[in-house]
Amino acid sequence: MSDPSSIFAPDGPLAAAIPGFRARPQQIEMARKIAEALRDNRVLVAEAGTGTGKTFAYLVPALLAGGKVILSTGTKTLQDQLYNRDLPTVRAALKVPVSIALLKGRANYVCSYHLERNARDGRFLSAQDAADLRAIGRFAQITQSGDKAECSDVREDSAAWIAATSTRDNCLGQDCPQVKDCFVLQARRNAMEADVVVVNHHLFFADVMLRDEGMGELLPACNAVIFDEAHQLPETASLFFGDSTSTAQVLELARDTRSETVAAARDCVAMIDESRTLEKAARDLRLVFGSEPVRLAAAQAAEKDGFAAQLEALERALAAFHAVLETQAERSEGLANCLRRSAELGERLARWRDPAEKALIRWVEVFSQSLALNATPLHVSEVFKRQLEGHPRAWIFTSATLAVGKEFGHYCRELGLAWLEPPPLTMVWGSPFDYAEQALLYAPGGMPDPNSPDYTEHVARIALPLIRAARGRAFVLCTSLRAMRRIHELILAGLQAGGDALPVLLQGEGSRTELLERFRRLGNAVLVASQSFWEGVDVPGDALSLVVIDKLPFAPPDDPVLAARVEHMQKQGLSPFIHHQLPRTVISMKQGAGRLIRSERDRGVLCICDPRMIDKSYGKVVWRSLPPMRRTRVEAEAVAFLEALPAPKQGG
Repeated sequence: MSDPSSIFAPDGPLAAAIPGFRARPQQIEMARKIAEALRDNRVLVAEAGTGTGKTFAYLVPALLAGGKVILSTGTKTLQDQLYNRDLPTVRAALKVPVSIALLKGRANYVCSYHLERNARDGRFLSAQDAADLRAIGRFAQITQSGDKAECSDVREDSAAWIAATSTRDNCLGQDCPQVKDCFVLQARRNAMEADVVVVNHHLFFADVMLRDEGMGELLPACNAVIFDEAHQLPETASLFFGDSTSTAQVLELARDTRSETVAAARDCVAMIDESRTLEKAARDLRLVFGSEPVRLAAAQAAEKDGFAAQLEALERALAAFHAVLETQAERSEGLANCLRRSAELGERLARWRDPAEKALIRWVEVFSQSLALNATPLHVSEVFKRQLEGHPRAWIFTSATLAVGKEFGHYCRELGLAWLEPPPLTMVWGSPFDYAEQALLYAPGGMPDPNSPDYTEHVARIALPLIRAARGRAFVLCTSLRAMRRIHELILAGLQAGGDALPVLLQGEGSRTELLERFRRLGNAVLVASQSFWEGVDVPGDALSLVVIDKLPFAPPDDPVLAARVEHMQKQGLSPFIHHQLPRTVISMKQGAGRLIRSERDRGVLCICDPRMIDKSYGKVVWRSLPPMRRTRVEAEAVAFLEALPAPKQGG
């Protein structure tokens, strides 16, 4: 299919099958280019602005091309939407006999073995966890897929899911007594047989790694791969082509081993003792650092008092634990699996302490309850380029935010696409929305330098009159958790002082899904959030009319991964700022700004507080990459725009 125009036409199959369907010129042009890339096995990198309808633009040619297609998304939300709604809709409209399958990572499927074992052990942190595990048990009896997204009775972030699912580490594979009823294996079998398989980027790269290690292949060989939300790929690839060992993994191994020992080697008291010693060593390593989460280069961590000693103590505890486990491993499949995990953890720890691979960045990330020792590749371009040069197939990379202006150079370099022969095709399609009419970009004057100590106070002061004018209906997006908490505090106090009874929500007060549901339902809420709400969040309609962004989202200069990449690029004679930091910031800004206008009827104000967007020469690169909104520096104009909007519909 080289010309899909007739399918998108007013009298075409999509219009007949989908109420309210309207084709857009950008959508038809995009579908045409994707059809050509699929036909010629080309690489296409395409940015399509919000409202283009890019999902249908790639689904139509993908379903008509024949052959096997993998669709990879950045989020499970889009994955579920594609599989449950968009794919069946387009398939029915086109009347094509295409089989589809959904494949997620194993942590998304109930594991009957772990569910049964942990329910029997009955050790839970709370009565809610115990109740959740019982609900999962009932779900496991009736589900066809085992996909936890279908279990509406248990929250997605419930701790009980850890006890009811498996990990790559603790899965028993073919040795599992419940292997015949395994939901993961069933999902993989379905994926092998289907014409179109919907995965996510994490799963795609997990499979790439397994193929590279010669351990088989989760995803079947295919004729085309289409990446939606493709702006996330460089970050996801870095995660998977690197290595990470955490104290949480050590604690999980100790707990699993203790549980397996009670079940199959109850007489081995030494195993229980060694598991407790191992847990203490892992916790002591975490306690070397304070309570605040932090990211440190390996050299910085080494300077921390007690770090080297506790790391050695952990290695010794793991070796002693492994030695006892070796004497018991033959007594059950579970213990044999724990022995394998123990050996792998020991190897990873040793590798992190003595890295032979110079192209890895070694760093430590401290979380509230755990610590991770990470080794991240300096660049993923070589590994990723190898995938593209294998079996001839089409590769489509698409997102609403990939380009800086009209340029894709930074993106193509990061993923190794820049050195392909023939070079990738690149296209930008702007949004069909009338931004000049629908939106206003407000850059307040008189803002201090973003590093000044009272900067967050100024942001809150700028935000308050806008929030009042919008009657709530605002996202305040912050670049750090500390700024988020302070700005939330100031906005709450300011609204209370003025007698404004607007609900103010804070990221962390519930899961992301819960907060968004509350925000939509209330209709006049203010949500103060950080990075996790910058993308993949869709609030069309009146509930969101104002987005305030505190700063341009540059990665902190002391970030160990960024610092190493900056040094590497400087040695190559490249400008890290121009070739890496600025493009990443522009793409993040476009994501944050993209929360505001989600439909033809949406109207609102985007307020970017950071004075660097106006004062610095690179600021032009930022605002020229944003949608073509009207611009102002006058507060009264922004307030008037918001006050002229229809009053919000308030929920409960």
